[in-house]
Amino acid sequence: MSDVNGVVENGWEQVADTFRANFKEEKDLGAACCVYVDGRAVVDLWGGLADREKNHPWGRDTIVAVASTTKGATAMCAHLLVERGELDLDAPVARYWPEFGAAGKGKIPVRWLLSHQAGLPVIDIQLTFEELCAWDPVVHALEVQEPLWKPGTEHLYHAMTYGFLVGEVVRRITGKSLGTFFAEEIARPLELSAWIGLPEAIEPRVARVEQAPYPYDSPEKLMGDFAVILGLDPAVAGRLVQTLWGPDSILTRAGTMNGVIVGENVTSRAWRAAEFPGANMFANARAIARMYAAMVSDVDGIRLFQPGTVAAMSAPHTESTRMHSVPPELAPAAKNLFNMSLGFWRATPPAMPLLGPASFGHPGSGGSLGAADPEARVAFGYVTNLWSATLIDTRHIELTAAVRRCLG
Repeated sequence: MSDVNGVVENGWEQVADTFRANFKEEKDLGAACCVYVDGRAVVDLWGGLADREKNHPWGRDTIVAVASTTKGATAMCAHLLVERGELDLDAPVARYWPEFGAAGKGKIPVRWLLSHQAGLPVIDIQLTFEELCAWDPVVHALEVQEPLWKPGTEHLYHAMTYGFLVGEVVRRITGKSLGTFFAEEIARPLELSAWIGLPEAIEPRVARVEQAPYPYDSPEKLMGDFAVILGLDPAVAGRLVQTLWGPDSILTRAGTMNGVIVGENVTSRAWRAAEFPGANMFANARAIARMYAAMVSDVDGIRLFQPGTVAAMSAPHTESTRMHSVPPELAPAAKNLFNMSLGFWRATPPAMPLLGPASFGHPGSGGSLGAADPEARVAFGYVTNLWSATLIDTRHIELTAAVRRCLG
């Protein structure tokens, strides 16, 4: 059994027991988990191996790629500008980024970028990996592209373009890249080990990611998990999966930027150094929990947002719009698949676990999760280097369930 290190306050032993069980049951290779309550860490644990090949243990300061958990950090940057009166969510994006108004996009408000309703989930033109890392080619492509649907009437997860869309608005207002703004306004004041655009000097702290064995040895098992998530008949779930994640689907293209961001690209120094504010933050669980804690409580004298701002940013925004590309007869089945607020998922168990009735956050491919509940003043962070393709990740589901039990 892998060693687990860190601290656990009295009354929070169930979270530690669950974290240790993940290693005992070989669900994790290396991982970290952190829980804040009222701005104070009550659980801060890490364990396992950061690199199996080198037999290198996971340390207190180990960081790892957290995929779309990055989106929560990016949303926080935008909402800081809202809090300061520098960004109006109901203003057209073109007020801040004039070139964006081309191709019929002049009236798209900023809030539709944050809620994945802008109709730009994938870039039409083919860009090279080097062009994607350079930022400006992506921004220009988004400027000249027409939306896939009438903005505001439908939604679809903007897996990679989200970070460029929100990040460019932040850049136009502040003159700083999203990664720089995040570092100066959130990471540095809160002393977070978290970077969007990883400095080369930090490379030795990065855990080596491994892919867990593919959990679905039959289509029936995949459909079964999906059916559980949505409360569907497996046959209906199968049609929905094929529609959304088939080889030629928009979501498949969106998640890989037309197949460019796959394979060795996502382990390269170029990927780590570039800023993909929807997908390539490197962090530990303490950093994720701490930044979410600063949204809902004071953390060492720092509170990022007033309660009214948190309530507004976490209010559901996709309840009244249908998911793009889903046939009308499958629209009711897709209703609970995507419950998005302004940059954060609302709790939709089991895909997005529940800390409390008002909880919100963002998961990442592979298993990472950041979340908070303003009513309970609790925040949660979990990261792992054993990336799983399962639709129902029992690791953070069981960890957040343990948090709820400890909260009582």
